[in-house]
Amino acid sequence: MSALLTGVRNATLEDMVTMLRDQQAAKLDVVAPATALRSRNAAIELSDVEPTFDENGVTVVDGLYVPTAAADATIADKLGISLKYLRRLREQRPDLYDANVNGWLHGRTRVRHGQREVLYPADDRSFLLRTFRSQNSEQGVLRALLSDRFGIIDNLDVLTAVLDGIRQADAEVEVRACDLSDSSMHCKVYSPSIATLAPHFLRNYRNPFANPELEAERRRVSGDLDQWRRLAQDEGMGYEAGEEPVMFAGFRFSNSEIGGGSVTLKPELFVKICRNGLTLPLLALRKIHVGAKMDNGTVTWSQDTQNKHLAVLTAQTRDAVRQWLTPEFLTAQVAQLEQQAGAPVTEPEKTLKVVAKRLGFTESERDGVLSHFIAGGQLSAAGVANAITSYSQTIADPDRADTLDDLALSALALVQ
Repeated sequence: MSALLTGVRNATLEDMVTMLRDQQAAKLDVVAPATALRSRNAAIELSDVEPTFDENGVTVVDGLYVPTAAADATIADKLGISLKYLRRLREQRPDLYDANVNGWLHGRTRVRHGQREVLYPADDRSFLLRTFRSQNSEQGVLRALLSDRFGIIDNLDVLTAVLDGIRQADAEVEVRACDLSDSSMHCKVYSPSIATLAPHFLRNYRNPFANPELEAERRRVSGDLDQWRRLAQDEGMGYEAGEEPVMFAGFRFSNSEIGGGSVTLKPELFVKICRNGLTLPLLALRKIHVGAKMDNGTVTWSQDTQNKHLAVLTAQTRDAVRQWLTPEFLTAQVAQLEQQAGAPVTEPEKTLKVVAKRLGFTESERDGVLSHFIAGGQLSAAGVANAITSYSQTIADPDRADTLDDLALSALALVQ
């Protein structure tokens, strides 16, 4: 399974489709009772589960599955174990990892006077295990331990449905970047034909990535794909610093296959000069992953069931695109930004310290935003928002990067 690529930042649409197809072929979803699960050397062992029969042939489901970091989070959540503690056990005491997980799964009994006495009852639930199947007798990968009512909506299906919705809306768009991690997928779309001037929001703004150190940070998080090829394709896209303060209409869509979030669509204002994306989270559309209780065994979905789920998402995308990718929507949103953009920032370190505390930034995030604020050259509220959305491009974790972009509007409102 080591050859299966599970994470990347700033991939092209073509690269993302290839990765998702590879993952789709390796997926194996199983519903099993707690009694069928046991932790062994910090890996989850499945037993007494029927083999699966599909286009890949016969796959033996029983075996060991090594949890990802994201899977550990789901195990901690389902069993009520502190995630920080569980991660420490994985690193330092796998024997205690096993004892904790098995203790909560199987309870504890003792024999007293010839009678078996239940001290702590076993877990009576069944769980959905999302895995990548083992290959060549190697261990598989446990992606998540979830409720047996989790509604499966896969990344490739979401991508296909959203692109179909865009096609139905007859919108001229470009998919500018895609991110993938063990826990989520994020894709960013904009319309090069829907643009407006934002002279106040971008006044005196310099592209912070003209600074070689900051540009190196952005390149560093781009993953193992051919970043140099994409950068070469991007040559000539930006404007000269200080010229043509243009923002474009766009939106983002995201999904989590392992319970880390919902299918989400949200509008975005895109600054092409530096590839900053200012999201509008209050206008987001979300679909929570909740489904009907599933029977034990390997999970398979009929094409009819999948089509019904995806048809709703396609229709939502079509309607959202027709609303968000319009001159009227873009102009109205930029007008609101312009009203707040000019508030002066005379003490950057003090201002960002307050903003960071209010919005829950880490110390390293605060320092990173400050570096981008200085490089951007905007001593205003708009400069703080732009610094957050440029700094987010240097964050390796796409989920956290997306959250930071969501917080840029909140920061803008704080600096008034």
